[in-house]
Amino acid sequence: MEESLKKLLEDYELVVKRQPMFEKSANKNVRYALSDKFLQFWFRFIFKYNHIIEAGGHEKLLQKIKDDYPTYSGHILEDYFRDRMTESGNYTRIGYWHDRKGNNEIDIIAVDEFSDKIELYEVKRQAKELDM
Repeated sequence: MEESLKKLLEDYELVVKRQPMFEKSANKNVRYALSDKFLQFWFRFIFKYNHIIEAGGHEKLLQKIKDDYPTYSGHILEDYFRDRMTESGNYTRIGYWHDRKGNNEIDIIAVDEFSDKIELYEVKRQAKELDM
């Protein structure tokens, strides 16, 4: 692992390593994500579209944020529920799953190894978006 990534992971805790639950290899199918919600927003909307800001296109940037916010906030909602489920103490493992291409995913997998239970959750902001 590169030294700077290791520092962000271990020293500063600004990055988290995300690996699908039940993945056999520790180094395959890994994704890294920012752990800080402010930085997530900053890099998704402000840093990425800095050229729009520099060109004085504040209204266009605002429209871009409004257009992309449902997707962005959906990921934040998933994190929220994972955190609440972790805090509940009802599960021994909480994670998610995605295939290598990212086409299929399970938003939350909650396992209680003591009662041999597993729960799968799909998190959506709006019920009409849910496709069973």
